[in-house]
Amino acid sequence: MYQQEFEKLLKEGLPRVVLLYGENDFFLDYYKKYYIEKLQAKEELLEHLYDTYNFEQARNYLSQGSLFGGTNLYILRSDKRVPKKELEILIESTNRNPSNYFLYLFEGSNRDVKSLVSSFGKKNSAIAVRFFEANYRQANEFALKIVKEKGINIAPYALNHLLNTLNFNLSLIEKELEKLSILNEPIEAHHIDVLVYSTAPLAVEKALISLFKKEDITETINHLIELGEDVFSLLRAIQRFLQQLFLFNAYIRLHGAPNSKEILGYQLPKFIENERASLATRIKPATLLKVYQILLDAELTIKQSSSSQKETLFYAALLQIRRIL
Repeated sequence: MYQQEFEKLLKEGLPRVVLLYGENDFFLDYYKKYYIEKLQAKEELLEHLYDTYNFEQARNYLSQGSLFGGTNLYILRSDKRVPKKELEILIESTNRNPSNYFLYLFEGSNRDVKSLVSSFGKKNSAIAVRFFEANYRQANEFALKIVKEKGINIAPYALNHLLNTLNFNLSLIEKELEKLSILNEPIEAHHIDVLVYSTAPLAVEKALISLFKKEDITETINHLIELGEDVFSLLRAIQRFLQQLFLFNAYIRLHGAPNSKEILGYQLPKFIENERASLATRIKPATLLKVYQILLDAELTIKQSSSSQKETLFYAALLQIRRIL
């Protein structure tokens, strides 16, 4: 099932055996925290992260009742597939006791997840939930939920400005709304520009310009990842930047000079417009097409790889792009 259906189930009660997977790691953390808070299981839960998985320990934990009459929440987060026999035993042990819960946060390949999903079906009283990269609608719904919870007074256009500024990155949206919630005044677009705009978008802009100038962007990319950006949001940012260069190139060929208002639908500051035009005319369209193909291939490869390889593959794609520019 998908997130929308999962949210409906959560309103009726917490499903007790759940597999969470997909292209958006943010939701793995989000629903993990949700379960811990709802079950008040912070003190009694058992969590195995990646290579710390221990089948016997997990089975023993789920086979016994809670020491204090509460709930047993077992959380497994891994990029490796648990053997089917062991998984079936853990699911059965969870279902045997109504106070047991089992969350499996899987970050492995699409090939491995297919066999896991088959164990999380109705016959085992379990569900599998797949998450995708957030689009505008999802980011907006998520932001509105936080706004309501925090009682933040923010104008709709200001919220839209925040979402676009943060490139729909849910982790950053959550952090920035938390920061804005302490202001004792209505939030307007200028608050976003002053308090938020300098956190990530300027760094992304700097990285993209440096990339297409064949400069070293390792430090900037590391900083963005530390701020909460993931490789998929960065890939999409590069793709959008590349599309802008295509548009600038075509427009300049037809009209002889750039006009960002007509090209993009909004006016860029003059120095940014000139920089876009300079890059667009310096790099040949055939080269831009090669870069676009590298990005598409990289996105597919990264989606099929384990979480531990994603950043390495992303950096490899950047090096490949630098070589052909």
